Amino acid sequence: MTVMTRTGIEDRSEAIDTHMICLDVDGTLVNHVGEMSPAVKDSARAIVAAGHEVVISTGRSLGATLPVIQMLGIENGYAVCCNGGVTVRIDTALEDGYEVIERKTFDPAPALHALLKALPTAKYALEDDAGQFLSTERFEDASFGVVATPVTLDKMLEATAVRLVVFSTDATAEEFGEAVGTLGLAGVTYSVGWTAWLDIAAEGVTKASGLEALRTGLGFDIEQTIAVGDGRNDIEMLSWAGRGVAMGQAPDEVKAAADEIAAGVDDDGLATVLQDILVRKAA
Repeated sequence: MTVMTRTGIEDRSEAIDTHMICLDVDGTLVNHVGEMSPAVKDSARAIVAAGHEVVISTGRSLGATLPVIQMLGIENGYAVCCNGGVTVRIDTALEDGYEVIERKTFDPAPALHALLKALPTAKYALEDDAGQFLSTERFEDASFGVVATPVTLDKMLEATAVRLVVFSTDATAEEFGEAVGTLGLAGVTYSVGWTAWLDIAAEGVTKASGLEALRTGLGFDIEQTIAVGDGRNDIEMLSWAGRGVAMGQAPDEVKAAADEIAAGVDDDGLATVLQDILVRKAA
């Protein structure tokens, strides 16, 4: 695993009533068609304006995360993308509006060989160490944030990866998870999505690992951390946080990792959680 040097993380925890609030995107900030409700947008922007450290923590790649950051009015801060594989510092004064401060990579070849043997009809995409997406067949998804470049499997096997994505149309998420679980994938971390969708990262890399590095750099106590999410890739994050909140539509194993359950995304569950934080700070 290759790790780029982390720089520029400043202590931002000076106020005892300030929290590090870590928010998943899909199924939490936005619904499953990618829409953010007015109630969620307003409450999230109010949390940012109140001085809390809001960290977007998502399986999305950077390009698909930036519009959400802009929508919430975050001008200075941090985001954890690619399920912990990429950490960025947001600063609108920078030329691009951000800088990558950490990127964790791995050799995807062993996992790809095992997956190709077990799932020969699946589609594969890979985010490389330059932020480009390489794909087999026609494999596009909004979470990439860029158009994937079709390549041969040989080219994909030679790449250095931040994230490897596998999608199968031949199984349910549960069946897919069981099949992947029998492969004995070594040297990587993986999570199964809502559909038969698999995200693979470097060993030990999760949203929680990326957030923990930020937490220590920013100077927050673990009791000051709050995380909200709904997917299997949020389990480690919800267990890590001082207060872990699962969305109402989350699978049972995700809810089991949380301290509390919010209403579902279609019922503005996140807005209620954020309003509660605002009320407690004002009290």
